[in-house]
Amino acid sequence: MSESDSHKRVKSKAAGRNGKKETPLSYKRRLDAETKHKATEVERSGATKGLEKAARRLKASGKSQKVLQVPQKDMNKATKAMKNTGTSGSIKNMTGTKRRSVRK
Repeated sequence: MSESDSHKRVKSKAAGRNGKKETPLSYKRRLDAETKHKATEVERSGATKGLEKAARRLKASGKSQKVLQVPQKDMNKATKAMKNTGTSGSIKNMTGTKRRSVRK
């Protein structure tokens, strides 16, 4: 399934000018966007399984700042998913107006 326009827009904004999109990880996985110190994953599905997969990709990135961007209504699910996978980082809504920090 192809990415939605909002997914592409958020991914491009997260990468910025000097960042990269679709960065390869081990086991044939890809990270949505990364800069020198930050890894960003965008997950719009709201499915618990998908959120946990995205959190694992963030954890595998090895970056000091990890950001999971989800729709506003899925922020609670995303918090649980990051805690379940042992990933610390922050969760933002799609527009970036709300942010929530998560510890392992």
